[in-house]
Amino acid sequence: MVWIRTIEPAEAEGRLKEAYAWQASRLGRVTEFTQLGSLDAEVVHARLVLYRATENVPSKLAPLQKELISYLTSILNRTPHCASLSRAQLRNAGEDELIELLDKADFGPLGPAEAALARYVRKVTLTPGEVTAADIADLGAAGFDDLDILDANNRTAHLNYTNRIANGLGLLSEPADEERSKSRVPS
Repeated sequence: MVWIRTIEPAEAEGRLKEAYAWQASRLGRVTEFTQLGSLDAEVVHARLVLYRATENVPSKLAPLQKELISYLTSILNRTPHCASLSRAQLRNAGEDELIELLDKADFGPLGPAEAALARYVRKVTLTPGEVTAADIADLGAAGFDDLDILDANNRTAHLNYTNRIANGLGLLSEPADEERSKSRVPS
């Protein structure tokens, strides 16, 4: 149970009702996370727009690399709600070994690109003031171009933002199974 009042979809009006309908048109329901901003309809709308944008950057990051970013960011922040979403995607892809490695922060067995990405995500999440041009150069040396790096950075930053919302307002439960699909992102 979250620590602030939220507005249920059946009680939503105006701009909030529109934002809820936007997400529900794809997912069939409004997520608990979306409802966390419901006291300000513009916040809900802006979060959904940002979510759609960060999920649709036309980079060459592989789906597995995108989930690596989401899962690692969420476990580093100890955010069970968000981590469970990415864990489900990784499990569905048969990536149980990757989950174990990330849970242990053991990046050694990862391929060079994934290890570089994991190191970058960890640094942006835990010590963002220590990121340097050398970290970006390491990503480039691992085969990522500037758009890939922008995508990785935006995904990590967005997940840090959502993790802080969830943790800071008490969304500590794991979401319902039907929320664990990519269809939670509005189109």
